[in-house]
Amino acid sequence: MVTTISPATTESVLKDTLGRPLANLRLSVTDRCNLRCQYCMPLEDYTWLPREELLTFEEIGALVEVFTGLGVSRIRLTGGEPLLRRDLPTLIEMLAKNSGVKDLALTTNGTLLSEHAIALRDAGLGRLTISLDTLQPARFCALVKHDMHAEVLAGIRAAQNAGFSGTKIDAVVIRGFNDDELADLIEFGRTQNAEVRFIEYMDVGGATDWSAEKVFSRAQILASLEKRYGKIEALDVDSSAPAERYRLEDGTVFGIIASTTAPFCRKCDRSRLTADGLWYLCLYAQQGIDLRKLVRAGASRETISAEVARVWTWRADRGAELRAAQPGRGVFVPVEMLRLDTHLEMHTRGG
Repeated sequence: MVTTISPATTESVLKDTLGRPLANLRLSVTDRCNLRCQYCMPLEDYTWLPREELLTFEEIGALVEVFTGLGVSRIRLTGGEPLLRRDLPTLIEMLAKNSGVKDLALTTNGTLLSEHAIALRDAGLGRLTISLDTLQPARFCALVKHDMHAEVLAGIRAAQNAGFSGTKIDAVVIRGFNDDELADLIEFGRTQNAEVRFIEYMDVGGATDWSAEKVFSRAQILASLEKRYGKIEALDVDSSAPAERYRLEDGTVFGIIASTTAPFCRKCDRSRLTADGLWYLCLYAQQGIDLRKLVRAGASRETISAEVARVWTWRADRGAELRAAQPGRGVFVPVEMLRLDTHLEMHTRGG
């Protein structure tokens, strides 16, 4: 539990009931996306958040000042697809000027990146994570329902050409779909100076086609790669990052995010702010805290800071851990519920 709270704090002293610091904010800037990935947005049509309810850049900046004042130092911009938000470099420039932001990153599907990479870099964006689940165009089209594989590859090249370093390529691994491409993805990552991270198929949000049989686990990912590369070394890194990192004998490093079979809830320092200002303490949370309401009611920074601190110090969320312990685990959120509440979707809360 926290003992002192100060908006001027530069190191996180704000901890929840499990001793987890408030350190990492995933900030959605739009719920809209131009792809329809089956593990995230399996439907064609969605009810989008009303534009007038989206936080303005000034409101986002003010809330980020609250969070950094309470110890958050890492900000990741997400969506939907964040590059669909108009004038995004303007927001990045604003956030980059916040001295409390030590790591400013963005997750994108890459389809629009080739035209924006330089502007993002010039605005002060530090790092990129780009989604790429398959190197096969036909598979890509089947997965996302749009023929934009070439655009993603162009975006990855543009990131490298723009001077980004530390780029990650994220691939959701689905048994029977792309589990035969693990080594190919690692080899591709080498050519792009990017670290590949494999993500176990999760049962959150729009993953209404999820089943335990489709999960290709961390153990299976490692076993598959060992057949190709031989001995794989686990890196002993004390970090709250979601990915466990491994090294091949030639020095190539890759990651695995094993949220489904090996949840890391006990060290999770992440929370999520939707594009319309709902703050979620866990990816599996069913309800959020309405910070937009406070902002638009004219609440002071001190008032909002006190509310964020109060909520975080009572945080006990460990959704992935509880889900993993459930016998006969099935789909987390049925389609009917998703239609009733768009905030239950991963594209709304920034996955």
